[in-house]
Amino acid sequence: MRPLGIVRRIIPCLDVDADVVVKGVNFEGLRVMGDPVELASRYEEEGADEVFLLDITATIEGRKTFLKTVKNVAGAINIPLGVGGGIRSLEDADAAFKAGADKVSVNTAAVKNPELVTILSREYGAQSVVVAIDVRKRGDSWRVYVEGGKREVRLDGVEWARRAEELGAGELLVTSIDADGTGAGYDVNLYMAISEIVNVPIIASGGAGKVEHFAEVLRYVDAALAASVFHMELINIQRLKAYLMEAGIKVRI
Repeated sequence: MRPLGIVRRIIPCLDVDADVVVKGVNFEGLRVMGDPVELASRYEEEGADEVFLLDITATIEGRKTFLKTVKNVAGAINIPLGVGGGIRSLEDADAAFKAGADKVSVNTAAVKNPELVTILSREYGAQSVVVAIDVRKRGDSWRVYVEGGKREVRLDGVEWARRAEELGAGELLVTSIDADGTGAGYDVNLYMAISEIVNVPIIASGGAGKVEHFAEVLRYVDAALAASVFHMELINIQRLKAYLMEAGIKVRI
């Protein structure tokens, strides 16, 4: 369990396909949710601590469109902006930072080339480098998936989290593909396991459906990321934070 005196963060995630926000279930069945600038602005007004923009197609062709979206969102909000999806090199990260990102997230590229995490950390500082880890439950453990959750690799999710910290990651964004978009709750056991072996901040992702789910997972992680419940206005961030404060979890109001 992470010390409850540390301020927890609430982070809306905008999965972007070209220039629109989309969302699915278990990384599939994507539906259009809205305009990224409008949604990011609304979330800042509601009290979000950060916003994450993830390019879910990340093709070379779509890269310029996505970077324009990053620039537009960064220009519309004052809270930190994390950017991920298709960042495979120092040049890709540099382009994201120049477009207005405060931190970058690497996933598939980190698995294929772990040294990239160290290079980015040295260049921009660990606080600006997030390693994203997508996992599925396999028996009593969690297996890492890459390429948007499409390909399983021979990596244990908890062990990879520990290794990512060693490589220089300043933060870990851990998503349960099994829970993603279901609204059935975060995989608390996953975050309990990771929190016991890493010291860097952990962002939990996948499964938020009601305010109680945030309270459950934020006892073991530093931030909770969610998408559908915010996009569909099922949960208001300001009211969520009031609930968390009443539950004894410190947040910025």
